[in-house]
Amino acid sequence: MATSVAAPTDTRDKPRLSFWQIWNMSFGFLGIQFGFALQNANVSRIFETMGAKTDDIAILWLAAPTTGLLVQPVIGYLSDRTWSPRWGRRRPFFMIGAVLASIALLVMPNVTALWMAAGMLWVMDSSINVSMEPFRALVGDLLPSEQRTTGFAAQTFFIGLGAIVASSLPWIFTNWFGVPNTTSAGQIPPSVRYAFYIGGVVFFLAVLWTVLRTKEYPPEDLAAFEEEKQRTAGFLNGLRESFMGIFQMPKTMQQLALVQFFTWVAFFSVWIYAVPAVTSHVYHATDTTSKLYNEGADWVGVCFSVYNGVSGVGALLLPFIARATSRRFTHLLCLVVGGLSLISIYFIPSPSLLLLPMVGLGFAWASTLSMPYAMLAGALPANRMGYYMGVFNFFIVLPQMFASLALGFVTKNLFGGQSIYTLVLGGVSMVIAGLFSLRVHDADDVPATVEPTVLANPAYDSPIEMDPRL
Repeated sequence: MATSVAAPTDTRDKPRLSFWQIWNMSFGFLGIQFGFALQNANVSRIFETMGAKTDDIAILWLAAPTTGLLVQPVIGYLSDRTWSPRWGRRRPFFMIGAVLASIALLVMPNVTALWMAAGMLWVMDSSINVSMEPFRALVGDLLPSEQRTTGFAAQTFFIGLGAIVASSLPWIFTNWFGVPNTTSAGQIPPSVRYAFYIGGVVFFLAVLWTVLRTKEYPPEDLAAFEEEKQRTAGFLNGLRESFMGIFQMPKTMQQLALVQFFTWVAFFSVWIYAVPAVTSHVYHATDTTSKLYNEGADWVGVCFSVYNGVSGVGALLLPFIARATSRRFTHLLCLVVGGLSLISIYFIPSPSLLLLPMVGLGFAWASTLSMPYAMLAGALPANRMGYYMGVFNFFIVLPQMFASLALGFVTKNLFGGQSIYTLVLGGVSMVIAGLFSLRVHDADDVPATVEPTVLANPAYDSPIEMDPRL
């Protein structure tokens, strides 16, 4: 049974939602991040297992941003023009993406060749993107501006929670249940296979929860909506309009584009090169069939769990920091701390100490997944929220494509194949992103001294007061 909310009489006057309504609308991100965390922590390992060289890994990752470039803006455009009295606007896309992504997660660990692994990355990343993009727009659809920071922070909390488990699953299977993490050359270890199987199930069930427990608002003028849909709907229209949206961006989006570029170059360097950097620089192992290499690869998953776990906690703290300062300063602080933490990996000699920079990286990840969207949502027209969120995705995938094309060359020709230096370069990029965040105009950056909002406390009948900026 869906959690029902009364439709607002005006899209600018949305009712504030309760704790559990925000919880339910965000819960699907638990599954989405299960998929992304397994992908980010294990795909480079799978590529190396299938025979890829270190400087070839970046170009093989090109599939991920390319699919995002094509899929997310089109899905955002189409979801703006979708309405079903039963399924709503965004939820049909949640469900389609969940089914396809779950199937891809079950197939990925059974590939037997490098070309198959690269092809499955295309399929898996596309499917996850189909589900993820409408989730971002849902916050703008259902929440008033003063609750959007909380809405994106709630999504970030579930992203962190899902990634804690998903990233460390191979390590958990090996160290808690004795599942082998090594196998013959060209074969994916059983611990990795089982992790992907669980991910496929969790992805589907978590998204299904949001689909069944969240109700969306109908268009304010249904007749006008249907007329507009008939005039502009269609994949090709969506593709054309999405790319044209780059030339029609609000000022805030233009300013955030530069922040996003340097931020996502940094994170993509982590996802591509964390496994080869840690296994070679800290574990001094390059043989993918060796016990030492696979221990290092498993430990990277644990490190990813830590930074994602910190991001989940950090997501709950960020609204308070933003209230005391501003969203721009909060983003600056988190990115600078994250960048310096990433640089520090070069100086760390032992695996256990690698967990320390993951704390700083976790705060940077929490802010990246919430603050830019919270700043952007206030600058977008309500009837084109999904469209512009999709266009904004260009400034996530374009830097990732740049990283895929450039980092392999840089690693091979400037760093002599030493991928640890690529992580240092990523840290520098993250610090630059933080500095650029101070230039962003945040239309919803209201003073902290605003009227408190009364929300229902889920544990008691009496209300509690909360600052609406949360």
